[in-house]
Parts: sequence; C-alpha cells; structure tokens
Amino acid sequence: MNELIKNSIKWSISIAVITFVLAAIFSIASNGVLIGLSWTYGLLVVLFIVLIGIFFDMIGIAAAAANETPFHSMASRKIYGAKHSIRIVRNADRVASFCNDVIGDISGIISGTASALVVIQIAQSAGLSSNLSAEYAINVGLTSLIAALTVGGKALGKSFAITHSRDIIFHVGKVMQFLEERLHLPIIKDNKKKKPKQKNKKRK
Repeated sequence: MNELIKNSIKWSISIAVITFVLAAIFSIASNGVLIGLSWTYGLLVVLFIVLIGIFFDMIGIAAAAANETPFHSMASRKIYGAKHSIRIVRNADRVASFCNDVIGDISGIISGTASALVVIQIAQSAGLSSNLSAEYAINVGLTSLIAALTVGGKALGKSFAITHSRDIIFHVGKVMQFLEERLHLPIIKDNKKKKPKQKNKKRK
C-alpha cells in the first residue's frame, strides 16, 4: 500500500511539472503567433487549439476503451507499432490522464486566453474599442462558440474513439515507435510485471 501511495505521489508530481512546462510553452507559442495577426487568422489559431484538445481527448478515450488482445496477434507477426500499442493499452490510466487532463485542460485554458486576444483584435478592427457593450457582446458570443465547439467536438470524438479504439491506438502506436526510434528514448514503458516462475516439486 505504501508503494502504491509513493507511486501515485510521484506520478502526480511528475504530471504537475509536465503540465506547468507544457502550459508555458503553449501559452508563449499561442500569444507569439497571435500578435501581429488579423482576427480572422487569430480565430483559425483558436480553432486549431480546440482541435488539438479534441484530438488528444480521443486518444485518451481510445486507450481506456481498447483491448490489448488483438495487438498480441499483430505483435507476434512483428507488425510495426503493435508492441507500442500494447504499451499504450497497459498504461491506459496514465495515457488517458495525460491526453484528457493535461493536454485537454491546457488546450481549454489556452483557447480561452487566445479567444480573448481575438476579441480585442475584432473590436479594434471594427472601431469598437471604446464601445464596452459591443466588445462584451463579442466576447460572450465568441466564448460561447468556442465552448460549444469544444464540448460538441469532444462528444463526437468520444463516440468515434470508443467505436474505433483499436485503429486509433494502432496508429498512435506506430507514431510512438517511429518517435522512439528517432529519439532513442522510451516514451512509455511496459508496466506489466512478470510473474515469478514456480518450480514443480516431484512427489516422492
């Protein structure tokens, strides 16, 4: 039990640090891209951020819904990406936590911040900077639109992820194997514990 608590605390601290770093990177990148862009391109950037959240949410759901049995047959035939697909399924809790909680939440926060910058750009281009009520109406409308697209997209993505979980995880497994071969670093380790071999005792 103590080992389980230690592992949980270690994982929580690790995921918090990763979230902090990724949130900073996403925030700096999105703000840097939006500065100097027109509101139309800025809106496309916001929609792209929303799509990232939906995409990773699908991966998290697919990892939780997938069964590793079909991948064993593929791995025995040495199909590219099969072994990494098994790793994803065996670490479904961590994959889902990273994809849904870390990337999903970061995308939601960053898209909200980015949409606020787009609202300012729309108000400035329309000459409504001094009209607080108009700027407020644009803010409410755009925020509601982004929220509707995010929730609706994730709802649609969940249904697709559950139905096609094997195909999604298999493609992610191939990408993961490609990245590991290029980076020479394991992205996800196999957490399956080997059972100790039992020696057969001969009866006298």
